[in-house]
Amino acid sequence: MKLHQLRYVVTIVRNGLNMTAAARALHTSQPGISKQVKLLEEELGFQVFEREGRNVTRVTAAGQAVVEHATRLLEEAENIRRLSADFQDESRGSMSIATTHTQARYVLPPVIKQFRALYPKVDLHLHQGTSEQIADLAAADRVDFSIATGSDELFPTLALMPCFRWHRDLVVPRAHPLAQVEKPTLRQVAAYPIVSYVFSFTGRSSLSGLFEREGLKLDVALTARDSDVIKTYVRLGLGVGIIAGMAYEEEEDRDLVQIDGAHLFPEAVTWIGVRRGRLLRGYMYEFIRLVAPHLSRKLVDQALRARDAAGARAALDAVKVPKY
Repeated sequence: MKLHQLRYVVTIVRNGLNMTAAARALHTSQPGISKQVKLLEEELGFQVFEREGRNVTRVTAAGQAVVEHATRLLEEAENIRRLSADFQDESRGSMSIATTHTQARYVLPPVIKQFRALYPKVDLHLHQGTSEQIADLAAADRVDFSIATGSDELFPTLALMPCFRWHRDLVVPRAHPLAQVEKPTLRQVAAYPIVSYVFSFTGRSSLSGLFEREGLKLDVALTARDSDVIKTYVRLGLGVGIIAGMAYEEEEDRDLVQIDGAHLFPEAVTWIGVRRGRLLRGYMYEFIRLVAPHLSRKLVDQALRARDAAGARAALDAVKVPKY
């Protein structure tokens, strides 16, 4: 049994049993992967995968146990590499971050600027996407950090550590009737078309459900993932914008009025997620500190050592999460 054989098995599973995608991810050939997996199965004495012709169709029950153990072994092997890299040169390495547009555009720039000043030899890779896209990257173990809001159920293998609390605000052109209303009601907002985030209409933070509970029908003119896109269409008169409070910039958005939405919308929490069981390099702890100063190294380690998501949450229960 060889480590690369286990890596092939785990990669096949992470790529939805698609051998072509797995070969591409591993930078090798599909026949080479198939041969090594069959050699592993012969050594184990049972099939890891069921097949139809040349296609892998499912993981066997015994194979699932192999995948679980192999995943932990590969994680520990990676931890040893990280440990070695830290001892050789703690100032050099790479770090991949997956996050949403709002965090990448409005929250992370000053953090990354500080980080680069401290660690100029660390290569940074920033992946921007939806919560679902971030979850796919995390599940495939292609990123070191995931930074998002909500959607906890999409990240079962990560320790989700709270960074800060925030709420959504309204934005309207200066000539809009709501621009003169300090604390509009949901009914007043519902009188106009809405322009907001796609994620606001799904899951626990359902914006449509918030209005429906008040007996109000929401007229959705446009949804987008990008705060800047939302503000662009608000400027065009499509409707009232609902964006993250930090996405309003006084200088650039002076043609728009920001209306505090704390009394209208539930509070949200942005978190930074790391795969449980992972050993972090020194500069990775520093990145977490820059994003969330209240997350000490001790707290981070306690969350990463947890056996499951509930244990990670319990390790962070006493943390006081600041407001952005």
